[in-house]
Amino acid sequence: MKKNLVISLAKAIMIFSSLLLIANTAVAQSDKDKQIIADCDSAKADFLHTDALLKSVFADAYGYVILPNVGKGAVGVGGASGNGIVYEKGKITGKAKMSQVTIGFQFGGQAYRELIFFENKEAMDRFKANKLEFSAQASAVAITAGASADAKYTNGVMIFTHTKGGAMYEASVGGQKFKYTSF
Repeated sequence: MKKNLVISLAKAIMIFSSLLLIANTAVAQSDKDKQIIADCDSAKADFLHTDALLKSVFADAYGYVILPNVGKGAVGVGGASGNGIVYEKGKITGKAKMSQVTIGFQFGGQAYRELIFFENKEAMDRFKANKLEFSAQASAVAITAGASADAKYTNGVMIFTHTKGGAMYEASVGGQKFKYTSF
C-alpha cells in the first residue's frame, strides 16, 4: 500500500513538473514573440488594406514571412535589420531575422514592412535552411492599390514592401540575408 502511494505521488510530481516546464517554455517564447506576432497581424491587415488583391496571394502561397518593423539607415555604408514571423500553409512555424549591408551612394533612414511569399515547398525549404539571400538584382514591389495584380514569383519568391516612414536616398548594391528559427 505504501509503495503504491509513493509511486502515485512520484507520478503526480512528474506530471506537475512537466506542466510547469511546458508553461515556462510558453512564457519564454511569450512577451517579445507575442509582440512580433501582434505586429505581424497589424502589418498583414495594412498590406491587405492597401491592396485587397493580396488576399488571394496569401491564400495561394505555400508560405510567407512578415517582417513588420524593418529599420534601415545609411551614410555611404548602410544597414537594415528586422525580425518577423514565418507562416507555412497559414500556420506559424517560426521566426525570421533579416540583416542587410549596402555600399554606394546612400543617405538617410527609413522604416518599412516587408512581406515575402513562397510559391512552393522548395522555395520555403530554401528559406528555412537559411539558404535564401536577396542580391542587388532582387526586386521588391512597393505596395500600392492593385500592385499585386502584376507581381510575379521569381525563383519561387515574391517580395512586397510598405514604407512606414523616413526618407532614404540611395543608389546602392547589397543583399538581404535571413536566419530562420523554428518555434
